[in-house]
Amino acid sequence: MLWEAVAFAVLGFAVSYAATRLLPARLPATPLVLATGPVAALGGGLVAHTIFGGGRPEMTLPGALIVAVALLSLLARPGRHSPLT
Repeated sequence: MLWEAVAFAVLGFAVSYAATRLLPARLPATPLVLATGPVAALGGGLVAHTIFGGGRPEMTLPGALIVAVALLSLLARPGRHSPLT
């Protein structure tokens, strides 16, 4: 379980780092985003580990990834739209 927790945290950090590089204008402060990713992935991994059981990384890692992406998307602000003329 310990290696899974480390994998979840690394996966969440990678997702949040990629989000800060791809969408810097739409996300709030970078430290908030970089902290939210690993915490969300750990939470999602814990839920997936509870549902699918231990020793199933092919099920728990995607679960952690989905939760991390979903919670990071909640931090995104709408982009600026050009006014219609």
